[in-house]
Amino acid sequence: NDGKFEMRVKGPNVMPGYWRDDAATNAAFDSDGFYRIGDAGRFADPGCPDAGLIFDGRVSENFKLSTGTWVNVGTLRTQLVSALAPLVNDVVIAGHDGPFLGAYLFLNEEACWNVIGPAKAAEGELEKDRSLIATIRASLKSHNDLTNGSSTRVERFAITTAQPVPQKGEITDKGYINQRAVLNLRRDAIEHMLTHGQLVDVESRF
Repeated sequence: NDGKFEMRVKGPNVMPGYWRDDAATNAAFDSDGFYRIGDAGRFADPGCPDAGLIFDGRVSENFKLSTGTWVNVGTLRTQLVSALAPLVNDVVIAGHDGPFLGAYLFLNEEACWNVIGPAKAAEGELEKDRSLIATIRASLKSHNDLTNGSSTRVERFAITTAQPVPQKGEITDKGYINQRAVLNLRRDAIEHMLTHGQLVDVESRF
């Protein structure tokens, strides 16, 4: 999938299929009987397979922009979390079949209050704080300055203190953000971000 490789497994330790559900079984296994786990992987050392595999995101997370360009969600998410540290706990990337990317940011409240000043905590309006928004915008602009394509450049963003809910499937059993679940469960918020969210480049117009 655009250079990403899915990790698949086969052996006596793997289930033979879903009980009385041929459709689900056929979708879960490839023609050689390997179980499609949905995780992408890459060699820790391409020249030495024995060095092991490194998790490389979810194959199903990736999508195309309207230009036909693939977005490598796992890699971009990691880059944005790093660029915005320590202000965010996690990031969801949106923009499937659209002309640009948006980033839905789950704030690290304690870190944000430390940045904008504990005195403002009593106001309880973290998501509307102009200085915080400006700080995040500056960090995203710095990220964009290091990129050279629409598949890695973030045009709009939104911030929220409402953290992902594991009970709703927004966090996987492996402990990482479930991009698809968040996009589905928070569809209205995501759509609003893509149409009316904060612009990274305030000179941009859509």
